[in-house]
Amino acid sequence: MKVVIQRVSKAKVSVDNEVLGQIDQGFCLLVGFADEDTDETIEYMARKIANMRIFSNSDDKMNLSIKDVHGKILSISQFTLYADTKHGNRPSFTGAGNFAESKQKYQQFNQELVKHDLEVATGEFGADMQIDLTNDGPVTIIMER
Repeated sequence: MKVVIQRVSKAKVSVDNEVLGQIDQGFCLLVGFADEDTDETIEYMARKIANMRIFSNSDDKMNLSIKDVHGKILSISQFTLYADTKHGNRPSFTGAGNFAESKQKYQQFNQELVKHDLEVATGEFGADMQIDLTNDGPVTIIMER
């Protein structure tokens, strides 16, 4: 499982000019799955994201979690996180998980985030999506397990 966490002041996802999900302060998550990802992996990643302290406190130190700032999550499925660019000029995506299984894992991951008292907006799994965001900081964290 790979997740790119972007701390944002706002973000939205659209499909065919229809906004599907929109948040103000929080995280825009780009999420990809591999076949070997387990329930344990999904639970671990959701717990780490819910408790990650990358929002600034009154001393301008990154010491607050998304829950501390009452932030929200925009979760976007993105199999291209598994691009292999070692050979040739066209990426290979064979490391990305099976479509049906990854869709189930994506839904499970979002449910795990909700279990941590987070509000989660999503795009549409497998769709051609347009993402608009304002990266705050910029702060971008890459997690892989």
